Amino acid sequence: MESKKLNIGLFVDSWFPMVDGVINVVDNYAKRLCKIANVTVFAPKARGEYDASGVPYNLVQCKSAKVWFLDYDLPMPRWDSNFKKALKHANLDIIHVHSPFSIGKSAVKYGKKHNIPIISTMHSQFEQDFLRATKSKLLTKICLKAIMSVFNKSDLCLTMNSACVKLLMRYGCKTKIEILPNATDLVPFDNPTEIRVQTRQKYSVPAHYRMFVNVGRLDTIKNIDFVLDVCKILKDEGFLFKQLIVGGGKDEQKFKDKVHRLGLDDDVIFTGKIMDKAELSKIYQASDLHVFPSFYDTDGIVRIEASTFGVPTIFVEGSIASSTVTDNVNGFVGKNDTQAFANKIIDIFKDNEHYQQVRLNCHRDLYITWDSLMDRLLGVYTSVLQENICKKI
Repeated sequence: MESKKLNIGLFVDSWFPMVDGVINVVDNYAKRLCKIANVTVFAPKARGEYDASGVPYNLVQCKSAKVWFLDYDLPMPRWDSNFKKALKHANLDIIHVHSPFSIGKSAVKYGKKHNIPIISTMHSQFEQDFLRATKSKLLTKICLKAIMSVFNKSDLCLTMNSACVKLLMRYGCKTKIEILPNATDLVPFDNPTEIRVQTRQKYSVPAHYRMFVNVGRLDTIKNIDFVLDVCKILKDEGFLFKQLIVGGGKDEQKFKDKVHRLGLDDDVIFTGKIMDKAELSKIYQASDLHVFPSFYDTDGIVRIEASTFGVPTIFVEGSIASSTVTDNVNGFVGKNDTQAFANKIIDIFKDNEHYQQVRLNCHRDLYITWDSLMDRLLGVYTSVLQENICKKI
């Protein structure tokens, strides 16, 4: 007799056409889980055009309100009768919350009411978000307490690395925590040299130049100003390079203005948001270094994407994301100082033999696919479901 398929609910407070790491994770989970289970993603409708017709899983979206000073919209599940009806009749076996705000809270409320096991994943540095928004340590503390109620009402909390575990505990998590890394669906090319040459020609990068890439939202919190200041120092010191900035966001024009002001118009290339993964893969393949100075990101799926093609990432010392590599072994870590960081980049390319070894190591140590991660995720689900059954006995 065929066993009943699990009904899995994935809950997230942002969705396409916005592109960020959390959305990437949920979408990739859902695409793979729906092959063996009934999967429903509960997410908000967001500004911009998004065609969900080709989505292979169930998608339930609630109304949202635009917030003019943010890239993100504000989900309003409590005021959407269709959303509440869909959730009521979802008949879920397990709930996986990926953001602890309005939709996440709706999931916890539903789970507790129906005695359904709840897993929550912490993806973000919420304290930074709250402090930036409120400019108040007291209000930040209150906001943190509010979202931690979601994590502490869960049966299990997941996060991506040991530094994130420490962060989650500092926020006040009292629930059991396990590590489940992020991954990528990008795959290496069979003809990397050919792709590298063609892509560099497309973006007018001379063969003897170093090509750097930064991928993500164009938002001040991503520390892109730091990247541009480093580029200015590299140019002044006669280092031959092109820096590609891949992405879109609310501060795009601000960064373009800064590039012009610094005299970097010929050195920094803004590609805009690239949704075509084949094109993004080509850019990675053509690059020599992935520059990722963010203090905001907890893990950075982009570092895993870059490792697919043997492109090492350079982080800023002290960032949580930098804890995912060992300096000069499978990645690089530079000091939080633009001159020192620029010097680090110059030094990286002075020893080509060592640089090539780091390229090999970053692919070996960091590259992991979503497909290979699914058995671990299903193992987590199975364990939580079994524990829930035991509690009922």
